[in-house]
Amino acid sequence: MPNSKTTLILTNATLIDCVETKPVANASVIIENGRISEVVRGNSFDADGTRVINLNGEYLLPGLWDVHVHPEFPPLPDQTIPEQTLRFGWILSKALTRAGIIGVRCAGTAHAMDVALKRAIEQGQFLGPRIVAGGEFLTTTGGHYLKSNQTKQCDGPYGFVRAIREQIMAGADQIKLNLTGGITGPAWDRHADSFLLLEEMEAAFAICRQRGYKVIAHATTPEAVKTAIRLGAHSIEHGYMMDEECIDLFIEHGTWYVPTIGISHLTPDRATTTHEKAWLKQRNLPLETIQRADEASQEHGRWFTRALDAGVKMALGSDRQPLHETTLLEMGLWIKAGATPQQAILAATKNAAELCGLGDQLGTVEPGKLADLIVVGGNPLKEIESLRDLRLVLKEGSVVTDNR
Repeated sequence: MPNSKTTLILTNATLIDCVETKPVANASVIIENGRISEVVRGNSFDADGTRVINLNGEYLLPGLWDVHVHPEFPPLPDQTIPEQTLRFGWILSKALTRAGIIGVRCAGTAHAMDVALKRAIEQGQFLGPRIVAGGEFLTTTGGHYLKSNQTKQCDGPYGFVRAIREQIMAGADQIKLNLTGGITGPAWDRHADSFLLLEEMEAAFAICRQRGYKVIAHATTPEAVKTAIRLGAHSIEHGYMMDEECIDLFIEHGTWYVPTIGISHLTPDRATTTHEKAWLKQRNLPLETIQRADEASQEHGRWFTRALDAGVKMALGSDRQPLHETTLLEMGLWIKAGATPQQAILAATKNAAELCGLGDQLGTVEPGKLADLIVVGGNPLKEIESLRDLRLVLKEGSVVTDNR
């Protein structure tokens, strides 16, 4: 029961703890020194001198994650790296306060800006989500997404080894390798094309294993997916084209899959909700990008569903901006593509925290975990759009958004 060190009690909550997915009514969460100390049924306790927030039956669950993010692209005209860094920090702050995104994993940034922002947030210089930094993503000369200013071009085994050592020196937590092309890019940057030679991949994965760094593998062809998994990739991003052997290898190796379903599914022909249509109008995607996405969508959707049904470990990443919109859009797209609301929520909470190596600290509402929590007005297990009805956001037990 609460004592003098208790800082906050959230009472009369409908709890979705992401351990068991069935909502628990009339629950109370007791927070001490930024961590959850107890989760109890009922509201009978002595709150002597303690702050109590009565949630009146609203839904309490872990804060959300987005495990595939980049700075905004294209950057604003004539924007310097310091200006882009500040803007990225502002976007991340909005993601926390407006959407309850308490953690992100960066999958490519310019000049280690994610490392700088991570340190600034950890030091309390400004408010933002937790960051798992990826540094620049590494590709070949003539590789993927070169105009984004988030890439580093490498050639040959030792070119990749040197670049990885540079990312380690810069402070990256994980290493991002772009093994194939993508949906956005010039004619020679296509998602059906693989870029790295086998010896380049082997050297890159070898140095990451030697140094104990996980690999985020952008892989969009069956061969790239299979080679990356066999070489020890921690996660496969996108997986637009796969085969049954890919699914078997995911299961065998316990590799994570981050499908970024919105890259191929968030297009004018597929938009059905008000929020999807508004995002498309705001972003004004190039016609060629839309055409390439539409061409990839059916196969991407098939392998997304196959991975889901097979029990592949999956986490949610949007690969889009602005995060306070696109993370929630990605969750809705998961459901339209065949996931249940439960699967989408777990992908953005428990699974995402585990993928980022923080499952022992975050991702569920359990005693001992950090109190990074959100409160929403409706039941997201019945209607995922309820996550937009954000009432409270807490980071380590401190209220950072209060919309009640």
